[in-house]
Amino acid sequence: MKQLHARYPFLATSRQAVQEAGVDLAELVAREDDPVVERAVARVEGALTDGDVGEPVRSVRDELLSYPVARVLVSLVDVHICTRRYARAEATAAHERFTEEFEDRTELKSTQTERLSFDQLLAEFDLTSHVHEDGAGYRVDVATYLLLAADMWGDEWRLVNRELADGQVPVTQAECYDLLKQAIQHRIEDGLPLNVPDAIAESLTAEVEHLEEVISELDLTREIDTVVPDLFPPCMTALLDKIQKGEHLEHHSRFAITAFLASIGMNTDEIVSLYEVNPGFGEDITRYQTDHIRGATSPTEYSAPSCATMQSYGDCVNKDDRCETISHPMAYYEKALDDADDDELTDWRTEQAEAESEEA
Repeated sequence: MKQLHARYPFLATSRQAVQEAGVDLAELVAREDDPVVERAVARVEGALTDGDVGEPVRSVRDELLSYPVARVLVSLVDVHICTRRYARAEATAAHERFTEEFEDRTELKSTQTERLSFDQLLAEFDLTSHVHEDGAGYRVDVATYLLLAADMWGDEWRLVNRELADGQVPVTQAECYDLLKQAIQHRIEDGLPLNVPDAIAESLTAEVEHLEEVISELDLTREIDTVVPDLFPPCMTALLDKIQKGEHLEHHSRFAITAFLASIGMNTDEIVSLYEVNPGFGEDITRYQTDHIRGATSPTEYSAPSCATMQSYGDCVNKDDRCETISHPMAYYEKALDDADDDELTDWRTEQAEAESEEA
């Protein structure tokens, strides 16, 4: 294991180093007060509370192994905002490190210290033939630019505000580094949640409960408060259609659509009203379940299941092109809202209120 691997644990060579070390993850997490597990918890908790993964520990082995354990913890928590914040924090840490290394022109003090080069990072994400030097900046193939800039905030990242020539988009050096940060975040986030063996999950019960408590205390609710059914991901549209048609929903399906609706800003009364048309509607149990999922009567505000979980239960249906680029229904909806024109963003609740006003 090299220091480079610990600094950039998402690299293919870093994963290979972990595999070659022959570490039994089940045995490692079962040890009481193991420093690897302690560091893994710190990575995830730091991502949630401070937006960073904390200071690395001195042991290269412990620092590197804490990365896969942290990914296991995030998978067991399986809350979208935890996954998103963790992936962003890991990518931010990598961005700070590679920016420093790329811009540091001094000679290495030790021949045993290995740096990551710009060319290596491009090759890691198969970007060598898609990013081209252009004076002090770069030109990025438009398809690659659109993929990496899709989640970037700010009008300056919109393609209509960029010069486009010969199928390439000009970017500054700093912007190129930002796009590489996005590539790292995509890799980390797209692989989550993992399928975790029961033996490992049981050994990490206390750590998972701790992280769930952190999430509850921080009140990490989604900032989204816009209900536009036409922009729902296909899976949620299908579940909502079943409710409206009076079809029976399995418990996991009912949980998924209720958690999704709560995550986009609907309150208990609004969600319960949607179930009223269902022939099997029971107001008391529906209200109780909704309050529990929303965190009103439980210590945790539950997130909608990830795409992987939806697939495992057979609720992932009618996939479209956007589905291929995301790993969670909330990410789909966020992207749909971002891409929509203003005239498409009329909140369903506003339409309902206007309709009731006219009837009155």
